[in-house]
Amino acid sequence: MDKLPFIGAILARRRRRRRADAVVARLFREPREADVLWLADAATSGDVDHARWELRYARRALGLIAAERDALDDQTASDIATAITSAFTIDPHISPDRRPLAERQFNDRVTTYREALQSRGGTIGPADKLGRMLLAFASDSARTAGSPLARAIDLMHGYLVEAGEALREVYGGAPELPEDVKPSEVR
Repeated sequence: MDKLPFIGAILARRRRRRRADAVVARLFREPREADVLWLADAATSGDVDHARWELRYARRALGLIAAERDALDDQTASDIATAITSAFTIDPHISPDRRPLAERQFNDRVTTYREALQSRGGTIGPADKLGRMLLAFASDSARTAGSPLARAIDLMHGYLVEAGEALREVYGGAPELPEDVKPSEVR
């Protein structure tokens, strides 16, 4: 007789939760001060707190999107989303009465950044759109072109790369698929 199969399921669930928590801990790191000061100068009219929040949201949103796109299995993105929600409830930077607002703002960023990465066609590529979205969220004037754009693009690209690296390190590597087989066909 198999030794209590539900224990294996419980242990697997705990393993998944620990992995997701490890990735989310990286996503909840504070942005570099130089990046905060740059964004405050470039887009928020000197509002350092707003700049810091936009960079926090960007890193976390792009981490969730990376999990949706790059994870080795479908459960990973769900685990990461659950861990992000849990982390929001204990984030010391958010007062309890402001958590619903922070979660709504985060979800707005996830939706917008996801759409920017998925959109095809036109003269503006996904990376450019991500940079423009960061600047638009940070700015009241919606000025998204010009000299700050290149740095915004680099910053957002860096967040995507960091998230991908965290996923590979914590979850054990990148998927390896045969050239002639679609990911959805692999069993």
